[in-house]
Amino acid sequence: MLEQVDLDARLSREPYRERMEELDQRLARLQRELRDAGVPVLVVFEGWDAAGKGSVLSRIIKPFDPRGYKVHNITPPTEEDRMRPPMWRYWNRLPQQGFIAIYNHSWHRQILEERIEEGLSGLALEYAYERIRCFERTLADDGAVIVKFFLHISKKEQAKRFRKLRGDPAFAWKVGKTERRRHKQYEVYYGAAEDMFRETSRTKTPWTIVAATDERWATVQIAETLAEAFESALARKRAGRDTEPDLAARTLEPLETVDLSHSLTRDEYDKTLPKLQDELRRLQHLCYIRRIPAVIVYEGWDAAGKGGNIRRLIRELDPRGYEVIPIAAPTGDEKTHHYLWRFWRALPKAGHFTLFDRSWYGRVLVERVEGFAKLSDWMRAYSEINEFEQQLVEYGCVVTKFWLHVSKEEQLRRFEARQNDPAKQWKITEEDWRNRAKWDQYWEAVSDMIDRTSTAHAPWTIIEGNDKLHARIQALQTLTARIQKAIT
Repeated sequence: MLEQVDLDARLSREPYRERMEELDQRLARLQRELRDAGVPVLVVFEGWDAAGKGSVLSRIIKPFDPRGYKVHNITPPTEEDRMRPPMWRYWNRLPQQGFIAIYNHSWHRQILEERIEEGLSGLALEYAYERIRCFERTLADDGAVIVKFFLHISKKEQAKRFRKLRGDPAFAWKVGKTERRRHKQYEVYYGAAEDMFRETSRTKTPWTIVAATDERWATVQIAETLAEAFESALARKRAGRDTEPDLAARTLEPLETVDLSHSLTRDEYDKTLPKLQDELRRLQHLCYIRRIPAVIVYEGWDAAGKGGNIRRLIRELDPRGYEVIPIAAPTGDEKTHHYLWRFWRALPKAGHFTLFDRSWYGRVLVERVEGFAKLSDWMRAYSEINEFEQQLVEYGCVVTKFWLHVSKEEQLRRFEARQNDPAKQWKITEEDWRNRAKWDQYWEAVSDMIDRTSTAHAPWTIIEGNDKLHARIQALQTLTARIQKAIT
């Protein structure tokens, strides 16, 4: 793609002034319309050192209301960044609906600078490409606008600009050892950039390669591309286009065969529980030493015993090394971002445990059943969730998912017991009774969830929960076994 760019393209001063005057008004208006429509925008600037990204970026943002955009300067990952999956820091920098995020460098560092400087190749490189494709596809499918620019100059032009920068004490710092080394490796980076375009340019997230020899030409090309992308996004929003993914028939009926008669005597429980808790504490410390994070997901019917199960699981753990996160309906900023945003932000750092009391599966459970998510949104979520969990596992995270299952009769017994016990009445709400009235719809949703998101890397474990003692031991046994497997 780079060889097709006319690097001699120029624009004289007066035509540039006229075109930018019109484009400034157009972009300012479009920013307001995007804000009103609630469309998030991500604008990526990549390119050669000294290609003029800073100058062009400074000019492009002039017509924008500064209260509606933020510029992110993406530097090499810090130690804190490396303690979490690679895409974590980019999910943390997403714009809310109606806002613009501008990235000076981006998640593509993984397949440009880091690829060459850290020798990323083979399967690790393929994983990096796929992470980026998943990230951009997930956001674009949710309605975000992603515009990606690569500012292109020749090696000769780069050398000329380096000499000019080094000749001015105010700017000489911009050309250090790293920049000189990259200049010598221009051809290597050229090949990596071509690979990047081929692997990460898609219909909704194409690359725009900008001839940047002349700053005026580059600025106009970028402004026009942004305006066209914004207008297209607004037209799609007004048209309400919504492509529904094809959802194949369920292949399994996972809840049909669950044996809810399993039980434990109190003596068996009291004998087994301390041993498992001690073993989990030992494994927690080994995970810390080896920097292995663990994510434990609890889903289940209302009154299935999630709270008591979690309390027994964490009772002997070092509290400095875990966090329990209760998930309720999204509020505040959570409602203005992709539904996975708040879960990416809550991921444990390497060596720590995070337990989610309910989770991202709300998209395909309560949001599906209650109609809070559109059909196309929750249907698409199965693949988005699988990709999310795949990235956690690739990073080295142990992902353990529990569905606490009870019979409809047992749930009714527990509801009535709570309602009749003054000390437990706070546990039962009108919402619980409303959910129970939709038992069959939730059964279908749970069955689809387990069938479509129980994968080799992140399988579901259905906990037989009619007997709480049995359920607690089963959860501890499952978690210790999975961590032991990851450590060995």
